[in-house]
Amino acid sequence: MFVRTESFSQFLKKYPVISVIVSIHLILYLISSLPIFTQMWVYEQLAGINLFIRDGEWWRLITPIFVHMGFSHVLFNSFSLVLFGPALEEHLGKWKFTALYLVSGIFANIITYVSQPLSYSHVGASGAIFGLFGYYLAMIATRNAFITRESRQVILPIVIIGLIMTFTQSGINITAHLFGLIAGFLIGFIAGRK
Repeated sequence: MFVRTESFSQFLKKYPVISVIVSIHLILYLISSLPIFTQMWVYEQLAGINLFIRDGEWWRLITPIFVHMGFSHVLFNSFSLVLFGPALEEHLGKWKFTALYLVSGIFANIITYVSQPLSYSHVGASGAIFGLFGYYLAMIATRNAFITRESRQVILPIVIIGLIMTFTQSGINITAHLFGLIAGFLIGFIAGRK
């Protein structure tokens, strides 16, 4: 389920949504690294800056999902998406997967906006990725046959480690991680009940 055996071209064809999202991550990171723009230009235009959201820049509830600060940040989130996203994109289909990913990320950003001070700013796909984890947890809770015993043995430790890292590392948007997880779980639980 979480082992990738496809070639690069096969991956692109089989998982178009993940391929597009990772491409956006990398393109925005590369733009932020080019000397044409100031290093912070992408961040200034697209980060979730609560003060600017309050002033009507509502796109900042969506765009932070695709923006990252630093190579390790974009690499870790993109790698997590490539590792844990394909099984869900294949299971849900591209439109439902896209909805799960975006709704989880946007919900996490909305809660970040309403719960953090106006000076707070954030970027990263972690809220959306935690939404995928939440969906997997809902599949475990509803005993969905799609998630095998072996897959459970991978997902549960990853979620636990992710939550521990959320509270032990600096610079983490704890709100986005937790509420992305909750959004994904609720979406998965509702889907599982149907």
